[in-house]
Amino acid sequence: MPNFSSPQEQHALQLKQAATLLAQQHYREAHALCMGVIRADPANAEAFYLLGLLTLQHANYAKAEEVFTAAIARDAGHAAAHAQRARCLIALSRRAEAVDAARRAGALSPPGAFTLDTIGVVLSRAGLHGEALAWYGRATAAEPGNADYQYNHGAALQFAGEMASAREAYRRCAAGTGDTRGLAALVQITRQSAEANEVAGLERLFAQHKDDPDAALRIGHALAKAFEDMQQPEAALLWLARAKAGKRARISHDAKADAALFDAAMGAAETVRRRTSQAQGAPVFICGMPRTGTTLVDRILSSHSALTSAGELTDFALCLKRMAKTPSNLVLDPATLGSAARVDLTSLGNGYMDSVRTSLGIESRFTDKMPLNILLAPVTLAALPGARVICLRRHPADTVLSNYRQMFATSFSYYNYAYTLEDTAHYYVAFDRMVRHFEAHLPPDRFTVVHYERIVADLETEARRLLDFCAMPFEVQCLSFHENAAPVATASSAQVREPLYTTALGRWKRYEAGLKPALDILEAAGCLAASERSCD
Repeated sequence: MPNFSSPQEQHALQLKQAATLLAQQHYREAHALCMGVIRADPANAEAFYLLGLLTLQHANYAKAEEVFTAAIARDAGHAAAHAQRARCLIALSRRAEAVDAARRAGALSPPGAFTLDTIGVVLSRAGLHGEALAWYGRATAAEPGNADYQYNHGAALQFAGEMASAREAYRRCAAGTGDTRGLAALVQITRQSAEANEVAGLERLFAQHKDDPDAALRIGHALAKAFEDMQQPEAALLWLARAKAGKRARISHDAKADAALFDAAMGAAETVRRRTSQAQGAPVFICGMPRTGTTLVDRILSSHSALTSAGELTDFALCLKRMAKTPSNLVLDPATLGSAARVDLTSLGNGYMDSVRTSLGIESRFTDKMPLNILLAPVTLAALPGARVICLRRHPADTVLSNYRQMFATSFSYYNYAYTLEDTAHYYVAFDRMVRHFEAHLPPDRFTVVHYERIVADLETEARRLLDFCAMPFEVQCLSFHENAAPVATASSAQVREPLYTTALGRWKRYEAGLKPALDILEAAGCLAASERSCD
């Protein structure tokens, strides 16, 4: 029977088949079909788009960005290609370009849930959580049964403080899909009790996924949180150990590498001391070890009318890395920190300010609360003469416990120390040594330490001191930080929307028996007094 379809119709059918093969991970066959269409029709944007998706699925972000750019060159109105190009750009840490590409995609009124969700993901990763929320909402409305979209929507709602709606989205994520994220996330933002808890469901999920280290980590952390809520610290620690075991066996953690990074940061305090910069800008960097009150201080300060929270940014480290051109694939490493002795500090400071203002649209003074920026404190102060650095401290045992309890992003190797109590304690000891060095060598009018316990004990005094340190007048709304409506994309997103509480103080005492290996390390290093311990 003769085939009367046009070449264009034949190409459309071939590309539809290629898309199906791509979804089934039959990459070679999908690639062959796309290339066949391109040879016959070099102007076919959809063929390039599908090739971009194939390349993206192999995590080759640079090449995928080129292919999506080729698709856009053939059809500037291809919303999906713009969105996926934005996804590549954000993965390549080219945030300003990524935001621009995502907004271009949005302006083309994309109908597909996949593209809508991608726009949301890019904006979220760029720190524009409020802007992302609407795109997630449209994605879940278009495809309500997709667990990925429901989870992303739930996370965005959580960051926005819409906890009831976040819980609903997490439940939809978990409902009937076998997805391990929804129920675990639900438990993290919902207090569990003996009368009402999700323990049975989580235990079933753990049994089903115990051989998947990422799933086990997620579910086990949720179980630990549930048992902590129910005042069973021994069970909580047991679940944390079970949760982390599989992942710990697969990750690479080198305590010597951590020590070298701390040593390089201390060395930078010496190498940049006499160097000058003409860069303009007065950001406030809030840093320290995670889970020590950085988000709390950020909310207090950003409640001020003249200070905006920019969230947790990697911009400064990325600007330094690009200028240093050091060979490792790590943004922060000893060689990059050492490069501060030779890079142009004015260009570094101005590059950071331009990066933040271009991508986030912040014209006023702002805070940057990436905890790891503590390693960059000497370079930051040298590159930005108007900057201030606030370092959070918390009781050593509470710091170790809170880091061990936290499930950090598994793709972020800088937090690989948190898979064992012993590694976490050793990390704290090195951190403590570095901060003491900074206190002795960095200018006290630009670098200060604040203790979480003192904030809890006397919020107004500490708030006034920090505002004075930042050369800002006191404003009473800084004491009502929990009323700050700005999104919070950290593990403290639920806690900082409540008034100040004292229940986290001395939490380690409830876990003391199980913390013995870590406490021994802290005591031997002089970070913890023997008199503080009630058992050994």
